[in-house]
Amino acid sequence: MVGLLILLIELALIVAALAGLWKSFEKMGRQGWEGIVPIYNIYVLLQITGKPVWWLVLAIIPFVNIVFIVLFVLVCIEVAKGFGKGTGFGVGLALLGFIFWPMIGFSEKLGLGETRWQGVGAAPGGFPVTPAAPAQ
Repeated sequence: MVGLLILLIELALIVAALAGLWKSFEKMGRQGWEGIVPIYNIYVLLQITGKPVWWLVLAIIPFVNIVFIVLFVLVCIEVAKGFGKGTGFGVGLALLGFIFWPMIGFSEKLGLGETRWQGVGAAPGGFPVTPAAPAQ
């Protein structure tokens, strides 16, 4: 019985994180589904933040993937700054995503005020810089 309760709690946390990712990616001008596809969502975040895509390769190399964890925290900090949030919020996105991604995605519905994507480099006093649109 306790095992079932733990499983239901875990499932609820996963659903919250995925829903938050979906809505956050939509706020960043991307398709919502891109936020919930494993590996691809990190690829998209690397593109959005202007980080090298080869960082993703570090995630699959044993022992080197520890470095990727640090790099992922840096990417999440950039995403947080793009939403007008601070470094601590970015660390929360990386380490407690099931709480912080829904806070961005559903900020209006949670009564946290409107959270808009301002672009990479949009720290207070900075100028919004967004990646160039792909050529069509």
